[in-house]
Amino acid sequence: MHVGNARYLKREDLPETIPVFPLTGALLLPGGQLPLNIFEPRYLAMFDAALAGDRLIGIVQPSLLESGEAAEGPRAPLSTVGCIGRITSFAETGDGRYITSISGICRFRLIDEVGHGHPFRRFKIAPMMTDLSTEDDEGTVDRAELLRVFRAYLDANKLEADWESVERAGNRTLVNSLSMMSPFGPAEKQALLEAPDLRTRAETLIAITEILLARDFGDSDTMLQ
Repeated sequence: MHVGNARYLKREDLPETIPVFPLTGALLLPGGQLPLNIFEPRYLAMFDAALAGDRLIGIVQPSLLESGEAAEGPRAPLSTVGCIGRITSFAETGDGRYITSISGICRFRLIDEVGHGHPFRRFKIAPMMTDLSTEDDEGTVDRAELLRVFRAYLDANKLEADWESVERAGNRTLVNSLSMMSPFGPAEKQALLEAPDLRTRAETLIAITEILLARDFGDSDTMLQ
């Protein structure tokens, strides 16, 4: 995995612990780009520390309660799976904020929280090293079905897409980009993140979109023909 000016090929290329940025409804996937507007003092401190070091942070969602709402509070429980991102773009606004872009490297599992001496949280992690593999699984995706559902969603919402760019995109880029930009809730975003492989993520994306179409616009079988 080549991200920015760094390469991540083996376990030794990734840290044992990372600072984590809890974001409800946010999804970062390997190879994806997540823009962020940083303004809270504790997260400004986190980015200062990351920029002075390896430029890596973990994007993770707070755990969901039985009510479906996200847990809140500075020490709220977190989802067990997140994604490591590298800060690849950074700008100061002049009013105390940072405008940044985070590039996804690989997913991780949280193990233990460590080091309580910072205003932000740090965790020991177990990276999912298969995300760094160069093994090509793009051929496992049902691209035609994915595009059919995507077109149905756009038509139902009277939206347009740059179809020339869509057609040029590889299956991995297409699936991960659509997953990240999808208007789904935290639970659906987490399901897309935790999908074990690209094919499963694509199937999950299709299924969630079909449910959304059926709920908001009626019979999904009609919508998708």
